[in-house]
Amino acid sequence: MEEAKRHGRLGAFIVVSLFILAAALFLLGGRSWFQPTFTFETYFDQSVAGLDVGAPVRFRGVPLGHVAAILTSAATYEQSVPIDRRHEYIVVRVEVNLSGEEAAQMRREAESMAARGLRAQTQLAGITGQQYLALDFLDPQKYAPLPFGWTPQYFYLPSAPSSAGEIIAKAQSFLASLNEADIKRLGQNLDTLVSDLDKKLGEIPVTDLATHLQAALRAANGTLSRVDRLLADPSLKRTVDNMAFISTHIRQMTRDGGLERLVKDLDDASERLDAVVGDNQYDVRAIVEDLRSTAGNLRALSESVKTYPAGALVGGPPDKIQLSGHSP
Repeated sequence: MEEAKRHGRLGAFIVVSLFILAAALFLLGGRSWFQPTFTFETYFDQSVAGLDVGAPVRFRGVPLGHVAAILTSAATYEQSVPIDRRHEYIVVRVEVNLSGEEAAQMRREAESMAARGLRAQTQLAGITGQQYLALDFLDPQKYAPLPFGWTPQYFYLPSAPSSAGEIIAKAQSFLASLNEADIKRLGQNLDTLVSDLDKKLGEIPVTDLATHLQAALRAANGTLSRVDRLLADPSLKRTVDNMAFISTHIRQMTRDGGLERLVKDLDDASERLDAVVGDNQYDVRAIVEDLRSTAGNLRALSESVKTYPAGALVGGPPDKIQLSGHSP
């Protein structure tokens, strides 16, 4: 009886433990298993070296999903097709990491977006060199869908060659278009260019440049020496300390409200001065008139001193002298 109870408790413990483990897995990420997802695939007629499973997929820089699988069309759709008639495309499948509502909306609009020119192309992620899959709207006439004769397992999104691939293809086409005469002419032009460069380099006055450079370095050293002496001068330190003290004092006055009180006192003094001038306006006018009269008298006195210098000190102008034999 006791043995049966122990087995029963052990079984209940195992069942409860499994239930708790399942609940934890569901909370940690298992809910995504029950959410609707959207998967599409695209085909490339060129190498996708550097693109790995798990690489990010971005729509105009915005994270959209990840690469779920990288396959070949020969192993996926062309197993029964003769080798000479196979397309040998690279099949890249993408899982969209969005919510159920967003994934459903993208599934509904995917066909119309592809018709508008939505294309997938590989791009390099900065200086790391890692490739990712980029989605963007391009010219649908220029980047038409690749031809194929099978029914895609998932929604098919046309692709576009990467910018790096286009550059390499154009370079290869250019090199292929060159003939022997063009290559010979190109070599001659390169030889001429190298000869001209050697000649120009030989004409450069290296000695004069070195002399000027040394003079400039000596001048720079002299300037740096003067700057060092200026920085080492105690008066500069005292000036900096005084400026710091003044700044601290002004900051303290501002913090304590002393600056505001000073401004208010100046305003009050200005108002009182205006009031005094307004109340004694007549007196001020009389004083100004007196000053003008005094200035006129001083001007007349100055003229008299210039005409009769002695008379200005002892009296009026001198009497006329009567000469003998002349009537007055």
